[in-house]
Amino acid sequence: MKMSQLMVSTLRETPAEAEVVSHKLMLRAGMIRKVAAGVYSYLPLGYRTIKKIENIIRQEMDSKGGQELLLPAIQPAELWKESGRWQVYGDEMMRLQDRHKREFCLGPTHEEVITDLVKRDIKSYKQLPVLLYQIQTKYRDEIRPRFGLMRGREFIMKDLYSFDRNQDGLDESYEKMYDAYCRVFERCGLEYRAVEADSGAIGGNASHEFMVIAESGEAAVVYCSECNYAANQERAEYFWEQRGKEEDSKPLEKILTPNVKTIVQLEEFLNIPAEKFIKTLFYQVYYADKEELVAVLVRGDRDANEIKVKNILNCLDLELAPEEKVAELCLPLGFVGPLDLYGKIQILADQEVMEMVNAVAGSNEKDYHLLNVNPARDFQVSKVADLRLVIQGDMCPKCKSSLKVTRGIEVGHIFKLGTKYSEALEANFLDENGKAKPFIMGCYGIGVGRTAAAAIEQNYDENGIVWPMPIAPYHVIVIPVNAKDEQQKKIAENIYESLLAVNVEVVLDDRNERPGVKFKDADLIGFPLKIVVGPKTIEENLVELKIRRTGEEERLEVKAVTAHVQAKIEKEIK
Repeated sequence: MKMSQLMVSTLRETPAEAEVVSHKLMLRAGMIRKVAAGVYSYLPLGYRTIKKIENIIRQEMDSKGGQELLLPAIQPAELWKESGRWQVYGDEMMRLQDRHKREFCLGPTHEEVITDLVKRDIKSYKQLPVLLYQIQTKYRDEIRPRFGLMRGREFIMKDLYSFDRNQDGLDESYEKMYDAYCRVFERCGLEYRAVEADSGAIGGNASHEFMVIAESGEAAVVYCSECNYAANQERAEYFWEQRGKEEDSKPLEKILTPNVKTIVQLEEFLNIPAEKFIKTLFYQVYYADKEELVAVLVRGDRDANEIKVKNILNCLDLELAPEEKVAELCLPLGFVGPLDLYGKIQILADQEVMEMVNAVAGSNEKDYHLLNVNPARDFQVSKVADLRLVIQGDMCPKCKSSLKVTRGIEVGHIFKLGTKYSEALEANFLDENGKAKPFIMGCYGIGVGRTAAAAIEQNYDENGIVWPMPIAPYHVIVIPVNAKDEQQKKIAENIYESLLAVNVEVVLDDRNERPGVKFKDADLIGFPLKIVVGPKTIEENLVELKIRRTGEEERLEVKAVTAHVQAKIEKEIK
């Protein structure tokens, strides 16, 4: 491809809408253009990277026995109502009606459709296992679409669904996909971690997220460098053992704390560290048939893990309760504590809270707190569990080493669904005894555009993108320094044609632009290799080969360029 013919328009200034590095650079490098909030067009350069990621995915899915199909984006409400998710999925689902007032949605995911398909076409255990996948556009009405391809309302996703006859078969399919995902992200040239995760709205009893490590990541990743334990912070656990009393219990004491409401204010006012406080949080909790107010107790220096709370309550959703809801209990915000709450509402306590001695808590009276609160003596709770976010320095639940926390971008998620959808949709097969059994399912997703964006978040510098070779739009750019110099132009075109002849993905920058403009565009777009044809090429028959990632420069004879470049590309891709 010649640059003069390539549809690319680079930008010198960063558009105001762009927040994260990948969004900025994909816009500036002419890879995507915004159509509406969370909706983007993929320009030729960006789409080449998308297609390369898709091809890597296809190869790895096919190698594990996956069969590609294509399911409809428009899905009937009846299927979702049958599975029970039409209401559960919430406002993220894009819903519509046809001219006959029948309800449909634009598919945010395809568990219902694929289950219904398999239910109709696979009847016997002899046809199992089966792995079916697609690469298709998904739609989710994000409340706040942002970060370019990271969180959009329309996005490209690979989703594979496994159907097995028993749990052992599901375990085998899950391991196949786990291995395939590792291969995909390794082949894309990414540093990643597979971490234990919460299954969320998809459901199931086990799942892993694949996180590309990047400082800009939305999710916190907890991992142990001494063993293989890793989990996202929402799912992470830690080793905990009761310490026993470190001091004797003291008599309960009420103390005046006028207008002192927050933990930070209390620390300063009482000169007592936050770890000695009991923090009482109120959540409005939503179930299918009701809602309620629930109190959650954590130590003053801890944060509640809302996913853990949600899972323990087995609720649809929860949120911090508004002040008026707490006021209905005649409780003054900022001075609330667990004493005398039992029996009025459900109280969940983090396991650390119950071993505290002589703690500080709210008195449930305005402008007063209590000193020397001892949980076993002074109040009751409904349930005790691990309810807090794991932090750096906590002990690994597997080997008791110190845990570390980093940031990551979720690019893939795999789930063991079990019979959640097959039972709801009555999707059965006949086993060897002729008895009807529900399919045992798994589902496995990769965000294709998200993977491209994550690759940039992990690979860039002050000049632009530094693509890993396997997913770069093109591998090489050839730049004649002076496009008006006929000798430079001729040599550059010969090198370009020679590289094309051996199937190297190459661009010739034949534009009549200043050298500085060409070099800046090459770095911004992120070509892994840059071949410069200049005055020394004419004088010494040498070209300059520059490696984008390292900045390393090599001088090569013109006749040696093609073989040298071809070998370098093949080595990096392998």
